[in-house]
Amino acid sequence: MRPNGTCGVWSGASHFRGVRDNHCVTLKIDIDDGSGVAPYEQVRAQISEQARAGLLPVGYRLPTVRGLAESLGLAANTVAKAYRALESDGVIETRGRNGTFVASAGSAAEREAASAARAYAERVRRLGLAEGVALDAVRDALRAAYGDRG
Repeated sequence: MRPNGTCGVWSGASHFRGVRDNHCVTLKIDIDDGSGVAPYEQVRAQISEQARAGLLPVGYRLPTVRGLAESLGLAANTVAKAYRALESDGVIETRGRNGTFVASAGSAAEREAASAARAYAERVRRLGLAEGVALDAVRDALRAAYGDRG
């Protein structure tokens, strides 16, 4: 925080600051032009990682598309594409004119898992597999993914 007890809207070209629960929260994004990774993917990955790591708490208000684009030297469409991907992944949520906020990580992961489960159930039904066979396949896949910690 600044000496007067406030956080600035941003603290540098790629650092946005805000206040959450009386603490300064900083969104830090660094774009590496030489990485070979598309800038929108770099923005998406860095926001996603910071949200999942808890560095950006649930409910944190993200900068506007235009504001973030200007600070990073990117086109607004590039940042908008990253925000759309993050929203699709359940990492962020847009609340109309109120802005864009970090969504609940747990609920995002649960929504994604439920979506994957629905897609799997529909696929095995179309293949004509019995429910027991489909469940055995899921159990085997989970054991392989998690080890034998079941």
